[in-house]
Amino acid sequence: MVSVCAHFFLTRAVGESSLVQERHLLLDPSDPMVDLSGLKCDSARSRVQELLSIKASVLNELRDLEQHRQQLQESIASATNRVESLRQEEARIRTELDRLKTSVEQALLTQREVFEKNMPQIVAPKRITATSLDDVPLPPPSPHASSRCRMHSCFDYSRCSLLSGFPVYTYDLDSQRGSDLEAFVKITVSQALGYNSLVTPDPSRACVFVALLGEGAGGAAEGDRADVESTLHSLSHWNGDGRNHVLLNLGRTFYSHNIFEGVNTGRAMIVQSHFNSHSFRPGFDLVSPPLLGLPGGDLWKDLPPIVPAKRKYLMSYQGELPRLRNHLEKKEGDDTRETDDTERTLPSNPYLREEITLVGELTKLERTHTDDRFFLRFTCQGGGGYGDLEEWRICETEDDRTQVLRDSTFALVLAPPSPLQASTVMLQARVFEAIKLGAVPVILGNHIQLPLSETIDWRKIAIVLPKARVTELHFLLRSVSDGDVLLMRRQARVVWERFLGSTQVLMDSILAVLRQRLNIPPLPPPLEPSPSVFNASFMPLKTDANILDPDTDENLGPIEPPFPSPAFTRNYTGPLLQAYELWNTHAADPFLLHPARPTDPPAPTEAKFSGSALGFRPIASGAGGSGKEFSESLGGNWPREQFTIVMLTYEREQVLLNSLARLYGLPYLNKVIVVWNSPRPPAEDLRWPDIKVPIQVVRAERNSLNNRFLPYSEIDTDAVLSVDDDAHLRHDEIVFGFRVWREERDRIVGFPGRYHAWDLNYAGWLYNSNYSCELSMVLTGAAFFHKYYSTMYSHSMPQAIRDKVDEYVNCEDIAMNFLVSHITRKPPVKVTSRWTFRCPGCPVSLSEDDSHFTERHACINFFSQVYGYNPLLNTQYRVDSVLFKTRLPHDKQKCFKFI
Repeated sequence: MVSVCAHFFLTRAVGESSLVQERHLLLDPSDPMVDLSGLKCDSARSRVQELLSIKASVLNELRDLEQHRQQLQESIASATNRVESLRQEEARIRTELDRLKTSVEQALLTQREVFEKNMPQIVAPKRITATSLDDVPLPPPSPHASSRCRMHSCFDYSRCSLLSGFPVYTYDLDSQRGSDLEAFVKITVSQALGYNSLVTPDPSRACVFVALLGEGAGGAAEGDRADVESTLHSLSHWNGDGRNHVLLNLGRTFYSHNIFEGVNTGRAMIVQSHFNSHSFRPGFDLVSPPLLGLPGGDLWKDLPPIVPAKRKYLMSYQGELPRLRNHLEKKEGDDTRETDDTERTLPSNPYLREEITLVGELTKLERTHTDDRFFLRFTCQGGGGYGDLEEWRICETEDDRTQVLRDSTFALVLAPPSPLQASTVMLQARVFEAIKLGAVPVILGNHIQLPLSETIDWRKIAIVLPKARVTELHFLLRSVSDGDVLLMRRQARVVWERFLGSTQVLMDSILAVLRQRLNIPPLPPPLEPSPSVFNASFMPLKTDANILDPDTDENLGPIEPPFPSPAFTRNYTGPLLQAYELWNTHAADPFLLHPARPTDPPAPTEAKFSGSALGFRPIASGAGGSGKEFSESLGGNWPREQFTIVMLTYEREQVLLNSLARLYGLPYLNKVIVVWNSPRPPAEDLRWPDIKVPIQVVRAERNSLNNRFLPYSEIDTDAVLSVDDDAHLRHDEIVFGFRVWREERDRIVGFPGRYHAWDLNYAGWLYNSNYSCELSMVLTGAAFFHKYYSTMYSHSMPQAIRDKVDEYVNCEDIAMNFLVSHITRKPPVKVTSRWTFRCPGCPVSLSEDDSHFTERHACINFFSQVYGYNPLLNTQYRVDSVLFKTRLPHDKQKCFKFI
């Protein structure tokens, strides 16, 4: 038996002293082992109470210590996070400080350049035109002086300042004497001249005066010289000798004739298809094709594709020399005729005898033992002709000739028998029809003059041979590769569409040739107005564009105030030094003076260190380097520059604002142009992020994807970055793409690549967006291109393509890739491995629609039809950052860390 006190102390002694145990200690008084007599021990009870009090105090202290320990651990974790945050902030501030130092250094360098070099402000040239006081007296021409006229002896330069823009005055045909012209010629030429920006209604300011003359609708008889001279002297600004006058004799029929034969035209220049070798004045007169085309508009609809290279016939010809008809018919009817009889029937004219020999050699081609087929006809069905013509007439109907030429790889063109005939209407008509229908002209007779040959290089379009080469003709044609055939055919199509194919382009080309002859720069291209979407009195709300999580912590370049790209620095030298390229490359545009072209040549690399350092920013002042040195300067072969972002948007304001905010602190950014494609203006309570560069929100006249490529007047830089409003590009990717574009200025440089594939089942083109090792397009939802292409897209590209973009509300990016590849014959450049974009939370885009890919298939095939071929080129080339995966020493930095 144990007493209660003894049991309690025993329990405490063996360690059963927890509160839980004490709380559950139950004593049963009926238990015989419990002695309740021990309850009377007061001293023991007092001791227990004391121990319980001590225990409670210790427990409280332990609880306080545990709580304090937890607080200390939380403080240590918070301090650790704070230290890490401060380290990151220190790195960010250090990077920002480096960028600011670089920006200050660049600003000081720019300031020194301004003061030391005294840079002039370069703008488009201001026009300085003539007045009536600029009429310089010239000695009267002698009776035969007009046949010896050249620009230096018969042209009055005083009326044509280099800054005049070449103003042209055209005589009113209705009030002009002798204006009984064929209706089509009269109307279309008047309309074409009316649309030309060079034409001025003020004759006192004019550089040249244009008068249209020619036979009437019925083909007036030749030889009324007195009437022609009377008409010329009746011109109100003839000034006695016709100085600075351009006389147009543009016939539309094969029987048009030279109305100026034997006429004293004074000091006037003549433009027509008829010229004898003694009457044509090189560098003064101009050979033109007859007006066989449409008045204007898109010219591609009636043209065949340029592929395949080889067609049904290797060469074709349909024509007749009237004076040889009888001889050729007799020879074809009786091949066994004795040689002596044949010799007796030959004409006495040596030139005609040569033509018979020529025809004999050509006829042998149809009996060739090769697989080549020829279609050669030297007599016309039905006989007749245009009188006793001394040249090869054109046979058959236009439809018949069209079908034969569409089936011909080469088209034979026989020059007139007499070498005294430099150009005739029928000769020019044959060349015109051949290049229109894709048959490469083969001209036998190297004494002739071809249209606008002063500027157009016909060696890239036609094969011109002396007639003595006829025996080697078949060998020569077989040696022309498919690639060269396609190259000549493509060049011919470009020349036909741009310079010869319609009355409008022909008149524009004639005036452009005359302007270039005087070395007068053309007028600048029209710019698209950039009206703000906001009212003049409305001030949009702004907010700080604080980006909590920057994409990278790299120093990507200096933050500089916006400055424009140099413009119009080659007002005179550009058209002068690149005249050939302006007329004879696929970027043929001699009609406008662009602020800059992507083909402008760079200076030699040492020029930036030897006298021409203005604007150049070589890396480490020329010492080179990576990482830090690389980020501080643009380097490269071009002076410093910036780029403009053009962002198209339609009614998704928050997505737009987020994209704009991410541009904060982007180096080399000049400004952002937001093209507001919605008819509904933005909400007035929108808070536009302050990204430290101007944001111009431009109101679009209508909802069109073509608005992405308009040459807006607010674009002050050569480089344009076209970006979708939902595209998320990191700063280092943008700067890297910009640096790459600076070395590929004539190409599209961007991120998402696509390609066109051949449909094996339906023999057509397909658009493909799958990942591929080969691509042919870079989408303009994230791509750099030169502003020059905006002008070409909006004003030179066939209107049918822009209409198709509006019809589908799709394919504008494909259209731009077609245009640039057609002009440059180069594929785009893809940078980095990025293939597409993710925009969490963005509304469904147009590309998610089921019809999106079907429309893009159709676009590629339609655009190929318009161009006559598919200009897209495949490439397996991709540009990535130098040293990205290269291990560098600890004291060096990579050019870009993450790409």
